[in-house]
Amino acid sequence: MAAIVIIGAGLGGMPMAFEMKDIVGSKDQVIMISDKDYFHFVPSNPWIAVNWRKREEITVPLAGPLKKRKVELIVASVIRIVPEQNLIELNTGATVSYDHLIISTGPRLAFDEIPGLGPEGYTQSVCHVDHAEAARDEWLKFVEQPGPIVVGAVQGASCFGPAYEFAFIMDKDLRDRKMRDQVPMTFVTPEPYIGHLGLDGVGDSKTMMESELRSRHIDWICNAKVEKVEDGIMYVIECDDTGQEKKRHELPFGYSMMLPAFTGIDALKGIEGLVNPRGFVIIDEHQCNPTYRNIWGIGVAVAIAPKKPTPVPTGVPKTGFMIESMVTATAHNIRARLDDKPEKAKATWNAICLADMGDTGVAFVAMPQIPPRNVNWMKSGKWVHVAKVAFEKYFLRKVRTGVSEPLYERMILKSLGIVKLKDPQNH
Repeated sequence: MAAIVIIGAGLGGMPMAFEMKDIVGSKDQVIMISDKDYFHFVPSNPWIAVNWRKREEITVPLAGPLKKRKVELIVASVIRIVPEQNLIELNTGATVSYDHLIISTGPRLAFDEIPGLGPEGYTQSVCHVDHAEAARDEWLKFVEQPGPIVVGAVQGASCFGPAYEFAFIMDKDLRDRKMRDQVPMTFVTPEPYIGHLGLDGVGDSKTMMESELRSRHIDWICNAKVEKVEDGIMYVIECDDTGQEKKRHELPFGYSMMLPAFTGIDALKGIEGLVNPRGFVIIDEHQCNPTYRNIWGIGVAVAIAPKKPTPVPTGVPKTGFMIESMVTATAHNIRARLDDKPEKAKATWNAICLADMGDTGVAFVAMPQIPPRNVNWMKSGKWVHVAKVAFEKYFLRKVRTGVSEPLYERMILKSLGIVKLKDPQNH
């Protein structure tokens, strides 16, 4: 009997629990450790922040779905992993041992790297539902007394999609309130160009995203480093193509949402061989850590180096379907290990992204996510907004029912040539 422990009940952890349960033996244990007793659908947080959604609409208590699938739930924070002893130390004083450990924690939000950044400072966040609710409270105050908006991401950030989404969603909400004309808006990003997305662009994303910003009268500053944030003012250094200072900006704001850089969680910090200097889990092509061969990493917690350096540091995003491909590969490889066979499954890291713009949106498919790619396109239209809403409902239903990937989903994606595992004959 094997004890398979998953840390983190997010967009990767919950499918991981369900898929692992589908593939292991009846006597094997699957254990979920989460610091929250609920799942929340992170892509909906921008809607929460403008009061288009309520918390209860995008959260699911963990106990029901996990009990249904016979996955043991431990609600506690991990304070340290001791890989030499196959042991996890919890904030409750308890310890949990494992035969295989899957790290799916997501990131630590590094607001502390820039003075005045984050909910404890002067900017808002949509990285967590708690942050999104605080952002909503500030938004409702802001629309009573409007002023300039500064929105975007700081240097070292890797997840740019929600910054663009939130800029467009705020624009739509202000237009609905007939007050967009009262609100100058500036998009600040470390990307070398609009639409880079941490991916060196997808299709014609540069032209498309610039056009979308321009049509909404949103100014932008690229190659931007946020030096510090004070109450109502952001200090931004615009750099040239070599990363040297080009111009300084002092941007006044009445409301600001800036995505932070990510690091690995504190419980992983400094574990030699397990994580890189930023605390992300080092993995091989099979999602397995090269040093500790019974530890696996999926999702935002893993280390992925940028394909090309940028003048101002940017990270690589880990998008939803890319994470799900990691989940499937990890499940198959752990199953192989349990059968005393070598692991062979490799995630495709294909990416499908739906970015909402309030009443329209942009969608892209990047196969694989990191260039060079076999498929590379981006399209826009009202259909994307509809598709994003539908996907929200669909994914939440999967979590509630304890299903990782229904047959019809697999068949539809396969018909489009979008798969989770690489064909061993061709790779």
